[in-house]
Amino acid sequence: MKVLLTGANGYIGIRLLYELLKQDHEVICAVRSAARLSVPQEIKDQIEIIEIDFLNLKPQQELPQNIDAAYYLIHSMSSSTESFDTMEAESAMNFVQLINNTNCKQIIYLSGIVNEDKLSKHLLSRKRVEDLLYTAKSSVTVLRAGIIVGSGSSSFEIVRDLCEKLPLMITPKWVNTKTHPIAIRNVMSYLTGVLGRQDATIIVMI
Repeated sequence: MKVLLTGANGYIGIRLLYELLKQDHEVICAVRSAARLSVPQEIKDQIEIIEIDFLNLKPQQELPQNIDAAYYLIHSMSSSTESFDTMEAESAMNFVQLINNTNCKQIIYLSGIVNEDKLSKHLLSRKRVEDLLYTAKSSVTVLRAGIIVGSGSSSFEIVRDLCEKLPLMITPKWVNTKTHPIAIRNVMSYLTGVLGRQDATIIVMI
């Protein structure tokens, strides 16, 4: 399959890129800067790289027409803690605008677990992105995950740093929040397993 991979330079995106290549998919990586895609040249030789900033689309910006599926892995929390939700919504709307002009049959989005009535700003933003992606012409598969456990995962690294550096601490209220962690290898299995499954809608990964 011909697959568009957004967020290809992120923690999930880079790992997913290797998995897709192992499965002999044709991968197009959408990144803001091709020079910053941190994979070896031998990997770059196997993929197509397009430069696109979904927050600042250029006039007549387009995506390749003949893609079969697209992974939406764009998050903006690291860019601005104040307005990341607005940025994430704008990115999603711009993505939908462009993907609707292609032959894409399936969009796959990695979201958070949003099964509570009262959600944090972070999870509300994830849910908003889900809703925006559902306005696309393509089928949408949403995978919902809690903390992803694996070296390099921001959530996991924060917890590990706290444990290693602080022998004793007064814990904030958020430690009472229940979550179900998932290993990065299992996340990869889900992300690749739903590819081509247009009948798959919302899946909670546990």
